[in-house]
Amino acid sequence: MDFEKLGAFYLGRRWDAEDGVTDETILYEASDLTTHAFCVGMTGSGKTGLCVTLLEEAAIDGVPAICIDPKGDLGNLLLTFPSQDAGDFEPWIDADEARRNGRSVGEEADVVAARWKKGLADWGQDGARIQRLRDAVDMTIYTPGSTAGRQISVLGSLGAPTAEVLADAESLRERVGAAVSGLLALAGIDADPMQSGEHVFLSAVLHKAWTEGRSLDLADLVRATFDPPVSRIGVLDLDTFFPPKDRQKLGMRLNGLLASPGFSAWLEGEPLDIQRLLFSESGKPRVSILSIAHLGEAERIFFLTVLLGELVAWMRSQPGTSSLRALLYVDEVFGFLPPVREPPTKRLFLTLLKQARAYGLGLVLATQNPADLDYKALSNCGTWWLGRLQTERDVDRVLDGLSGAAQAAGGSFDASAMRTTLAGLGKRVFLMNNVHDRAPVLFHTRWAMSFLRGPLTRDQIGVLSPPPEAPIADVATRTKAASATGAVATAAVAAAVAGGAASSSPTPSASARPVLPDHIEEEIFVGEPVGDFVYRPAILATVRLHYSRAAAGIDTWYEPTVLAPLTAAAPNAIWDAGMYVDPAQMRIREQPLAAKGYEDVPAKALQKGKLRSLKSALKKHLHATAPLQIGHCKSFKMYSTLGETPDAFYARLRQAVREDRDAKMEKVKEKFEAKHAKLAAKIDKAEDKVAKEKGQARQKKVDTGLTVATSVIGAIFGRRSVAAGARSAATAARRASRVASEADDVKRAEEKLSDLQAELEELDTELKFALVEVKAETMELPPVDEIAIAPKKGDIEIIRFAVAWTPVASG
Repeated sequence: MDFEKLGAFYLGRRWDAEDGVTDETILYEASDLTTHAFCVGMTGSGKTGLCVTLLEEAAIDGVPAICIDPKGDLGNLLLTFPSQDAGDFEPWIDADEARRNGRSVGEEADVVAARWKKGLADWGQDGARIQRLRDAVDMTIYTPGSTAGRQISVLGSLGAPTAEVLADAESLRERVGAAVSGLLALAGIDADPMQSGEHVFLSAVLHKAWTEGRSLDLADLVRATFDPPVSRIGVLDLDTFFPPKDRQKLGMRLNGLLASPGFSAWLEGEPLDIQRLLFSESGKPRVSILSIAHLGEAERIFFLTVLLGELVAWMRSQPGTSSLRALLYVDEVFGFLPPVREPPTKRLFLTLLKQARAYGLGLVLATQNPADLDYKALSNCGTWWLGRLQTERDVDRVLDGLSGAAQAAGGSFDASAMRTTLAGLGKRVFLMNNVHDRAPVLFHTRWAMSFLRGPLTRDQIGVLSPPPEAPIADVATRTKAASATGAVATAAVAAAVAGGAASSSPTPSASARPVLPDHIEEEIFVGEPVGDFVYRPAILATVRLHYSRAAAGIDTWYEPTVLAPLTAAAPNAIWDAGMYVDPAQMRIREQPLAAKGYEDVPAKALQKGKLRSLKSALKKHLHATAPLQIGHCKSFKMYSTLGETPDAFYARLRQAVREDRDAKMEKVKEKFEAKHAKLAAKIDKAEDKVAKEKGQARQKKVDTGLTVATSVIGAIFGRRSVAAGARSAATAARRASRVASEADDVKRAEEKLSDLQAELEELDTELKFALVEVKAETMELPPVDEIAIAPKKGDIEIIRFAVAWTPVASG
């Protein structure tokens, strides 16, 4: 059976206490992870191996994951070698371990490669499956606060959030709270979000800035403590609620943090963007490993608080789904979700555990000790993977949790039998208790495809961390600047107003500013020149464009501004030489600065007829060269939305494919479920029939034996007449005949039972093939075309048309 085509994760094989590993494959439904999972086991239990195999299976199925790695060994996920050659393993061999084994590094690599190849083969895997894993996802190691791996700018999250977050009061409140809690944790301040003056004050400052659309940095927050932008907190004035002395103390703590040597590492690298951590620009799923082994406790709390806050905001921006969209895996949750203390990470974890299911986000929490987790967290985990535990106290806690889960589900729980089972668990043997299954199951984990060499060194992380991709370009930004003449984006404004847009050198300037005709609607001066300059005439036009496509759900207006040189050239040529600009960055003013002169305006350029021709040519130019480019998947009738990045659209499409696959597989299962139930009922009746027939046959044998024995004894001792003896013998013969008949009935009942069982096996096989067909149909993403939506010609409206004097360096 090709297990990875069944829409489920291959975790291992069933374990029997007497026979060991059986041939029965243990598959785990991907959608079950939306109710979250908890994995516990002492050192040496195989916990890390199980979780790595789970991540491998999710990756093969195209499910992206964010992995928190406090121990530094999840980078092993990148050590996958399809060729299984010793040379691939050799760079990752521990030289000390090889020496302890009495071998050179090369010899140790030969042994390890052979062991890995055999282990994979024993569990039905090979290099081709490893290659499928590598092809399915991108994998990257990030090291926040360090240059060892890919850097990530954590404090960049103090930038103003998206409009969607600002429009959702709850999301904004949680985003503000997470940012402030993390920052205070990094500064070593244990602050209660509801009562701490530091927390409430900084939250008010951040909330005010964000709702005004302003981003902040740490320096801004330091300044805010000395010059507060808010005067009241609730009904109290600021000085009463948080006195100046306390604000100054907070400002000094934050300033000390800002001045610390290692602080710059939190500002450098890629932005902390959940979508980017989960998907590449092409929409390919990612496994992002966030290694925090090098961080201290306060830094870990800081980073994880900010990350979880971003994750909550991202989650709430996604549409609901019952299919698994993404995973958050925490390799060692100790300290982040404790039963008694209240670190800022705890509230965020509980929020995710309670709400993430509706959005298809699954959490997998791993730990060595079940006492590390709050009870409320355990009760929200639908799957428990239980390995060897260290103490009786650990077993008791697990049994309490399982008993509570069973009662909540309305089932029974045998604590004594479960205790015996847990006590007998060996290495790589786990008990899986899944609320979606009828009963717990024991299984032995499969062989990991990744080479589990242990924690990686700083240098090894550097080798495995490729350079970052180019920044993801916003779809809308690209299309707005997509002029056939090579129009440029807003970043070129400075060059434009400085004269960089023009290729010719300044012409001899007039000594005075030219007097423009009365029919010129507006005359403006743009830019902030440096040094000596002259003014050059240009046209600045702002236009309203209407894009509409009902099928794509697009009906929007866009207002670009175009700056073009005012020359004697034909109207079309003038706009061909123009560029898109951002008026907010151009420093537009009504009066000129002190220029050395003005370039001449072509004699006919400002005639009424020429200006009408320029406006008409601009409309035609924009209709032809400013189409809105959007992605379109015909088979799923999906379109990208305005401002949606390519990775976001492909991620949305991939999720739609997964949901479609899951829905089709569910229909197949429902179709077979009715047949399966009928056959199961027939088998139950057949088993009862066999038991009944066997019981009757045994009774007939006993009765016949007694009759024959009585006849023989009577004949021997002469206690019966000859006639009576004859009758008794005849009765015995008839009963013997009935015994034979009963034996035939047993045989027929057993044959019927065997036929029904064979029919059930055939139905199960038919179901497996049907599921394989569904999965095979949805293995690849459907094609995506790019369609162009031209602005509606009749709706193009010129809302500003001005002569703009632009500064050009003289001399």
